[in-house]
Amino acid sequence: MDLAISGKRVLVTGGTRGLGRASALALARGGAKVVACHGRAGAEADDLARELKELGDHHHVVRADVTSEDDVNRLAGACADAYGGLDVVINNVGVAGEAPVGELTGEEWDRVMDANLTASFLVTQATLPLLSEGGSVIYVGASAALRGRPATAHYTASKAALIGLTRSLAKELGPRGIRLNTVAPGVIDKGEGLGPPPPLRERLAGMTALGRLGTTDDVVGAVLFFASDLSRYVTGTTLNVDGGI
Repeated sequence: MDLAISGKRVLVTGGTRGLGRASALALARGGAKVVACHGRAGAEADDLARELKELGDHHHVVRADVTSEDDVNRLAGACADAYGGLDVVINNVGVAGEAPVGELTGEEWDRVMDANLTASFLVTQATLPLLSEGGSVIYVGASAALRGRPATAHYTASKAALIGLTRSLAKELGPRGIRLNTVAPGVIDKGEGLGPPPPLRERLAGMTALGRLGTTDDVVGAVLFFASDLSRYVTGTTLNVDGGI
């Protein structure tokens, strides 16, 4: 099936690892032009730049701190210089955090809120003048935002806030033909040594309707849907990609 993403100009934040990296490469392979943003230099950024280079000369890897308004404005300028505008913005940057509410410091609250919510707002605001009619803004949330879990009040609140941001901006920007949606993954199997320990992984997998944890590729499919013209009449929605937990 043709996803109609060829030629689309795309910004992906948090683009050098996990879902961001997989999305950037999938879009590039589908013919999109990709700017992948990363927060710090290193082997991951170098590897992604090399892989994107193999897929074409029109892809770019840009370093920027998306919690900094100045850096975000510079990132938007880099997208304008590269493509003249954007068709898709994927807000993938995020951090996790755990702390009982009685031990949750203001510093830790701000760290999680800045990365999971404020960064998405800043990037959306800065790239809005670049977005074409029919453009798509995608937020990466978490299905846990609808359920909550102990010791993650700041994380859950930040991801739940993305749902509200999605709903409000969808109504505000709909007249311009710009769509805003959230992809909300469940627990994702990130490979050996990453994520929950084996006993917890098995218990979490057993809680899903499909009897397994998700993979990055499972979530990429939802991102591609929202980036493509197949979702041209879908806006203001949150798509849980959690196996029916």
